Amino acid sequence: MSRLVQFYCGEAPDTEGRRLTDIWSWDDEELEVIHDFIQWLFPLTEPSQFTPDAPLLTPEDIAAFHVDPDLRGNLGKSFERMLAFFGLALAGEGNVVEAANFASRVPEIWAEPNHNWLRVTRILRSLTLLGLAPLATAFFDWLEASYKSHRFPISEETFCYWSEAVST
Repeated sequence: MSRLVQFYCGEAPDTEGRRLTDIWSWDDEELEVIHDFIQWLFPLTEPSQFTPDAPLLTPEDIAAFHVDPDLRGNLGKSFERMLAFFGLALAGEGNVVEAANFASRVPEIWAEPNHNWLRVTRILRSLTLLGLAPLATAFFDWLEASYKSHRFPISEETFCYWSEAVST
């Protein structure tokens, strides 16, 4: 079992000694200023250009997430925590909607391009790879509606990255 899978099972910390449940409990300020956790919550098959010791998804890791509902459940919890950070939430029917804290999160997250938009791309791609494509699609649908309405300054280039992240 890889260290990444052990991390997602709650059996091992990341390279900084943090457990998955520790990161879930962080407040929004910690999620904003700490930059080396997102690669653990939403791993990819490509190396991170910002965190060289970040885990890389292997075919075995991907297979483990696809067969283990507990791993996917924990990934879903990571997604819900990041949605809350973005000012969003999952509605009962599986749609992504604006949460009660949305207006307070707009200046930091949505008002202008920033590093969080890179996080969005990573989250979409990781969810798609690891068996939670419906969650990625729900998030993408909200992003697409925001892009098409010109509500935020989302560039065509950024939207293309998000689109590619959810394609198989």
